[in-house]
Amino acid sequence: MEKLIERKHYIEKLKKWKDKTDLIKIVTGIRRCGKSTLFLLFQNYLKTVGVQDSQIQNINLEDMSNAPLLDYKTLHDYVLKNLSEDKMNYVFIDEIQLAADFPKAINSLRLRENIDLYVTGSNAYMFSSKIVTLLSGRYIEIKMQPLSFSEYLSAAPNENYDKAYQNYLLNSSFPQTLSFQNDKQLIRDYLTGLYSAIIQKDIMLRKSILDFSRLDAVAKFVFSIVGSETSLRNICNVMSSGGRKIYPQTVESYLDGLCDGYLLYKAGRYDIKGKEILRTNAKYYIADVGLRFALLGVSGDKGHLLENIVYLELLRRGYDVYIGKIDIYDANEKKMKTVEVDFVARKPGGIIEYYQVTETMLGEETSKRELAPLRAINDNYKKTVITADLPFSNTDNGIEIKNIIEWLLE
Repeated sequence: MEKLIERKHYIEKLKKWKDKTDLIKIVTGIRRCGKSTLFLLFQNYLKTVGVQDSQIQNINLEDMSNAPLLDYKTLHDYVLKNLSEDKMNYVFIDEIQLAADFPKAINSLRLRENIDLYVTGSNAYMFSSKIVTLLSGRYIEIKMQPLSFSEYLSAAPNENYDKAYQNYLLNSSFPQTLSFQNDKQLIRDYLTGLYSAIIQKDIMLRKSILDFSRLDAVAKFVFSIVGSETSLRNICNVMSSGGRKIYPQTVESYLDGLCDGYLLYKAGRYDIKGKEILRTNAKYYIADVGLRFALLGVSGDKGHLLENIVYLELLRRGYDVYIGKIDIYDANEKKMKTVEVDFVARKPGGIIEYYQVTETMLGEETSKRELAPLRAINDNYKKTVITADLPFSNTDNGIEIKNIIEWLLE
């Protein structure tokens, strides 16, 4: 059996919620990010603490042999029939959203004190208003992504950090691609197939979209401008100029679908001085930089790709992430102007951190430009500049300057 890549960050989260039977543990994330493997890893852990095989049920609803279980009542009764009486039972159900009316089944199973229930889903449809109402207060969500850089390295511990980072950036962070041993064609074929599956099964089906070509065109355009500010009207104009007339409402529906399928993440804007979230133009980041490269055939702006890597890592670390806006005085132009702080990262409890991301800090003008927005923030929260310069670790009046690899491995 192929060795499983450890996902310690997520395993620790599952351990935290183990045996809290009043809550359904829902693991969400893009297809093939490792949710099923996470369940296997956690089941292995359970066995090390005395749980017997008979106490574990592992059901994958994508497996055609489980087709009858797509009926919620049949699924419910199947689980009850296979319980170990007078013991705690650990029930794992993959791709629960495939079961019709699944909230009825899992909510009923949750009522049993001897069932500890874990499910996965590959589409944010699971959290539509209707379903959230049915499950309100009865679940916790664990948001999963493809491999972090440290997880990626754990599968290739002897590889040079710099080389591994370039592979991580240009190949893919999806676990399966590691088995292709940097074969570019295999990786590209796998990722394009995965993209098609997500578009068709997790987006078109759920959003009742019939036109694949238009959705594909919008998706690839947004992939091409990751990290750049955009608007619905701007996307409409680009599509129309290419002969694909499209309306803002349609673009909005497509973008919602791409986010629901976890292909894209939307970063809203945040007024640092006003401490409020703004409704103005957002930025989008892709779930895997290698997927962008496979689909478009170009690596793109290195600064924006670096932003993408940092954005995803901040999400992994539990932050809500926004694009910051602050007004500063420009001494050269002798007027106030609005500048951007790449990321405002917030956690519950009022924890805030600020990040600037730049390909290089070498050169006085570049350094001055990147530090200016952070210097203008008049609070004592942590401020960090992340750069691709190697090696580069420094501080500037309390602002930490870190190399991307160093920061990813913290």
